Amino acid sequence: MDKMKAIHKSRLRRIGAAALVIATGTILRLAGYEAGLPYWFVKYGGSLLWGVMVYLLVTVIVPDRPRLQVPLSVVIAVTVELIRLYHTPWLDAFRLTLAGALLLGRIFSVWNIVAYIAGITVAAVADHALRTRHQTT
Repeated sequence: MDKMKAIHKSRLRRIGAAALVIATGTILRLAGYEAGLPYWFVKYGGSLLWGVMVYLLVTVIVPDRPRLQVPLSVVIAVTVELIRLYHTPWLDAFRLTLAGALLLGRIFSVWNIVAYIAGITVAAVADHALRTRHQTT
């Protein structure tokens, strides 16, 4: 029973963290250029945060499978990027909306994949450090 409570609390924290990452990434993408931030920072900072978000949501879905979390996150992130190579009228129309641009993006980029993997890696390392610290206290 205690393990179930811990998983539930962990899921809620991760959903909250994902919501914070989503808000930060959205603000970065919508206001970063106007704030005078460099192009690369806005573009790839948003992609890095997207990778963090994917990792956090995967950990919510499979909280008890830590060895699966990073590979599954990478597969999801790379798949979403590869979907950008697929074009249909309805999918391209969705990509032109704000939700479509934020969720799927518009243009395929290998550099986005690098940024996603960097974000997943940063999130996984931080997650591991936090879990280890929590278990020792």
